[in-house]
Amino acid sequence: MTLKEQPQENPGRHRAKNLKNILFVIGVSGTGKSTIGQLLAEKLDLPFFDGDDFHTEANIEKMSNKIPLTDEDRYEWLITLNRLAVSNQETGSVIVCSALKESYRILLAKKIEEKVVWISLESSFELLLERLHKRKGHFMPAELLRSQLDTFEPPIGAIKISIEPSPQEIIDHIIKEYRQLEDE
Repeated sequence: MTLKEQPQENPGRHRAKNLKNILFVIGVSGTGKSTIGQLLAEKLDLPFFDGDDFHTEANIEKMSNKIPLTDEDRYEWLITLNRLAVSNQETGSVIVCSALKESYRILLAKKIEEKVVWISLESSFELLLERLHKRKGHFMPAELLRSQLDTFEPPIGAIKISIEPSPQEIIDHIIKEYRQLEDE
């Protein structure tokens, strides 16, 4: 099955009450997903997984060579992350990945839709580019930022937060919004 064949229903924003949630921290490259995801996992005492660690060598090579990934390139990676999420549904977890399109998010949430909480890190192009130019040792080059932004479909029902505040302020904001989900 291809990404285009996935059912087109939105997993949306789900209540957190009495659930061991899978928190997906999403956004384009340079938003600080790994940093925020690790801090959030520590704060909530949940396992943390960085989606970048699950890319195939072929995908890493493409990105390293400044070649944007296609839907087909991402498909197996998304399936792997979905399996990871499903296997952690009893304990909950924090998983960071770009999840640029709604069809990707639907695939990531398959079989666990009611347990997924989306957290979208957002920023201006200028700030992202500045951060990417400062980043060392990552396979994703700054030259692919425009491609990611062009592909990005803003998530419906996500906790959305700017990356301009400090990481601790971002975590505090996410925790506040997440707790509100528990109270709904």
